[in-house]
Amino acid sequence: MTFQHLLVATDGSELSQRALLQALALAKALGARLRILTVEGTLPVSLVGAGELVDTGAIEALMKAAQLQSQQILDTAAATAEQAGVSAEVVKRISAQPSMAILEEARSQACDLIVMASHGRRGLQGLLLGSETQRVLTQSSCPVLVVR
Repeated sequence: MTFQHLLVATDGSELSQRALLQALALAKALGARLRILTVEGTLPVSLVGAGELVDTGAIEALMKAAQLQSQQILDTAAATAEQAGVSAEVVKRISAQPSMAILEEARSQACDLIVMASHGRRGLQGLLLGSETQRVLTQSSCPVLVVR
């Protein structure tokens, strides 16, 4: 099986950086296209207020911080790809469920391999497979390479 279009998901963590490096090495060795994806979370309804009076300034600050963080993640990933000599497209999706965003990106772009870390920022440092990774593994229609 030859992979031609790889998708790597990153949250900026050290472990997802390892997944990015693995995806870059694969893309370079195979001559494959590479998409780098980060998923920016949405605010829970409890923070938005569900009809109650809320401090919109605080909500805007949280949203701006999330936007800045996701942009920094993509900028760092793009620079890493450039240093590796791999042309990559960087993409941001906004979703409360990162696994669903990863799966939709892979489907909509006809990616034939997903590369991701075994767990994200909230993971239990290698003890368990992260829940988002588990969902991608069980629901993906293409192979998934999990990096530890």
